[in-house]
Amino acid sequence: MSIILNGTTGITTPDIDSIAGFDGEDLTGDVAAARITGALNATGSAPLYACRAWVNFNGTGTVAIRASGNVSSITDNGTGDYTVNFATAMQDTNGAIMNGKANQVSNAGNATGVSFSSTSSFSIVNYENGSKVDGANLYFAVFS
Repeated sequence: MSIILNGTTGITTPDIDSIAGFDGEDLTGDVAAARITGALNATGSAPLYACRAWVNFNGTGTVAIRASGNVSSITDNGTGDYTVNFATAMQDTNGAIMNGKANQVSNAGNATGVSFSSTSSFSIVNYENGSKVDGANLYFAVFS
């Protein structure tokens, strides 16, 4: 693969479309944004914001992470009380933590409180009918 410099017509480069994994498009600015939006099947002009961490874990008995992204561990602080630790810290604590869970016993009185502890973790307190309870199926996503 060579580059040819010609004093009268400029520079001739190899056919970059033939390089594996490169389709020859300029991947800067609006072109890159359009390709990312298209790859995610997103429509409309609202900006996209990526989830920075997520976790699906069992909080009963010995706490166990089923699957996660950017989560290094879960600390069990006692019945229904957990700390989720990030592998890479957030830039600040002004983001949003979305949560979900499967019902423990009944549909009445289920609640889960979440808050950033620091840029490196967030806290969870899981309740049912006004009492802290361990959760078997807890799910969280962090946007910051």
